[in-house]
Amino acid sequence: MTAKRIFVVDDDALSAEFLFEAAAALGYQPVRHASAREALDGLDGDPPDLILTDLRMPEMDGIALVEEVQSRFPGLPCVVITANGSMETAVEALRLGARDFLMKPCSPDTLEVVLERVFANEQMRSENAYLRSELVGRPDSTIVAQSPAMVELLRSAARVARSRGTVLISGESGTGKEKVAQAVHLASPRAEQPFVRVNCAALSEQLLESELFGHERGAFTGAHKTRIGRFELADKGTILLDEIGDIPASMQAKLLRVLQEGEFERVGGNHTLSVDVRVIAATNRDLAAEVADNRFREDLYYRLHVLPLHVASLRERSEDVLPLANFFAERYARQNGVQRPTFEPAAREKLENWTWPGNVRELENVVHRAVVLGRNGRISSDDLVFGPSTGAQGEDNGGTSAVTDLWDPACAKALANHTMSDVERVAILATLDETGGNKTEAARRLGLTARTLSNKMKIWRSAGLVA
Repeated sequence: MTAKRIFVVDDDALSAEFLFEAAAALGYQPVRHASAREALDGLDGDPPDLILTDLRMPEMDGIALVEEVQSRFPGLPCVVITANGSMETAVEALRLGARDFLMKPCSPDTLEVVLERVFANEQMRSENAYLRSELVGRPDSTIVAQSPAMVELLRSAARVARSRGTVLISGESGTGKEKVAQAVHLASPRAEQPFVRVNCAALSEQLLESELFGHERGAFTGAHKTRIGRFELADKGTILLDEIGDIPASMQAKLLRVLQEGEFERVGGNHTLSVDVRVIAATNRDLAAEVADNRFREDLYYRLHVLPLHVASLRERSEDVLPLANFFAERYARQNGVQRPTFEPAAREKLENWTWPGNVRELENVVHRAVVLGRNGRISSDDLVFGPSTGAQGEDNGGTSAVTDLWDPACAKALANHTMSDVERVAILATLDETGGNKTEAARRLGLTARTLSNKMKIWRSAGLVA
């Protein structure tokens, strides 16, 4: 990683010189300030990673500086330096938010220990905050695989895991690409290091850049403090860039640089950061076709397409349907505190005969609902209720299935002679109407990402095609 910047704040020239030279010798980038006011002015330009301040200074002392820093820049670590006999003052500084303190005179070795401890704690704070946000409600990483296609995929994943190369995992939505990425990470030499996931389709361009690379305080409206990005959090570990095909062109260029050089800058920052991260990308798009249509950079595609893995759709691995159904039934029975149910023969047949357009995710939702609604520890065919866009083949589910409606001669004739853009717009607007305007649900039913749907609506709205 790039050397940490430290503000050395001390009105005593000799003491400041010692601290400056000691910090520089330890590999940090020190910046001297002769007063607390001068240091505060410096914060408005390019904030440091840590402030090392003397306690006794004229006009504004170290206590006041720590209090002001924590008020204006919450989370910016401060270390105070105090002379013998001033322990009460040091304790007061800690109460106000200082991370640690040093006693004068201090040796370079003592300074090294304190700074390393503070930065290690800051990294732990960031990682813990990330893990708390990621782990709440997240499923486990178990992969159920009995079909030849999945068994071979996992063998390939194990071989790929031992390398350092970038992995590109392709497959339809809901097939379990994230779990394959986790399997690669856990079988790799980086298994004990962080596994960080980013859903590229769920964030706007500005938020995605900040999420990946972090930002400095004041980089944009609402950036009240410096934030560490996912690439920094994943240092020495693995980062999964999910839905990589949805990132905008400007971000593709910045991502290419990270893949090639392992370097980037935080949003609003001037200092280059270096990381050692294994990148796994996942997509439900045909990236080769995206390249041909000039929607995805060719050089980025080849940088990602080093070790490709493809996850087959559930309809291509029917041997996994019943084992997966049993796995989900056991999981949700345990979560809901009910007896583990068994599937009646008609229910098993219904599961095996459906083509699962929503793949494993759809199967999980169907089984979850059946476990909750089932009776007497058994799941019947009637308990397996498919959604509006995934009704069982040959059944009306309270109305004719979407597939049957679409191919009804009258419907097909109505579609004739209309442009594909018109048909697409009608389908999206009709689905939004069915979902009461819920874009996330409409996108799921249509097989789109929420971001793609929103972008299409913006284009049509600006062209006056929709209200």
